[in-house]
Amino acid sequence: MTEKPAPRDEPEKPFAELAGAYAAKAGMERRDDGQIDVLKSIGGVRGLVESVLPGIIFLVVFTIGRELGPALIGALGAAAAFTVLRLIQRGTVTQAFSGLVGVGICAFVANSTGRAEDFYVWGFVTNAAYIVGMVLSILIKWPLAGLLFGFIRGENVEWRKEPRRLKAYVLATWIVTAVLVLRLVVQVPLYLMGEDGLVALGTARLVMGLPLYALGIWLAWLVSRPVGGAVAGSGTGRSGQEH
Repeated sequence: MTEKPAPRDEPEKPFAELAGAYAAKAGMERRDDGQIDVLKSIGGVRGLVESVLPGIIFLVVFTIGRELGPALIGALGAAAAFTVLRLIQRGTVTQAFSGLVGVGICAFVANSTGRAEDFYVWGFVTNAAYIVGMVLSILIKWPLAGLLFGFIRGENVEWRKEPRRLKAYVLATWIVTAVLVLRLVVQVPLYLMGEDGLVALGTARLVMGLPLYALGIWLAWLVSRPVGGAVAGSGTGRSGQEH
């Protein structure tokens, strides 16, 4: 008798493991009512505050004093305070220092050029990198939304075998990509205005940061829900219905 070939799932395994690790690290999971816990996926209230407060301090201090140094020190001080707090509470090193590193890069760029608006350049770079990554994931038929949401819904990577599910996750990934593109469309012209557009740029950066991203994630979750609403279970072991 001829042995049956082993299932060809090995190429999919690294993608599934990577998606599962990222989704778990990001805190992504479904609530008991079947909806994604959007607030938790962006780090909760604490994650939201840690994300926006350094930017708010930078914008307010610079707007009042029109001096770059104190504004950068204020932003770095806030980020450093959050880092120390996470270390005291025994958070992971990566989690503790990620925000500080990001603010540090923004401050370094702005301090190097002497232009306050350059505090936001690094955000443009990372935003563009995410856009490229998401578009590539769509082109190779491994849409990022499918990797993340598939893990949470208990589909793992089985959704790739169903054209309808693949199409739904492609659409979901395009939605998140559109959010990132919208950021650049709105913010880059404000950046090009120089210091005259700084207040508008800083405000747009705050509004279009995690809050807009959370909205995009929620919409992506809705459009990619399985037909009929039933899912196998969540990445946390819970089962339920999606609405």
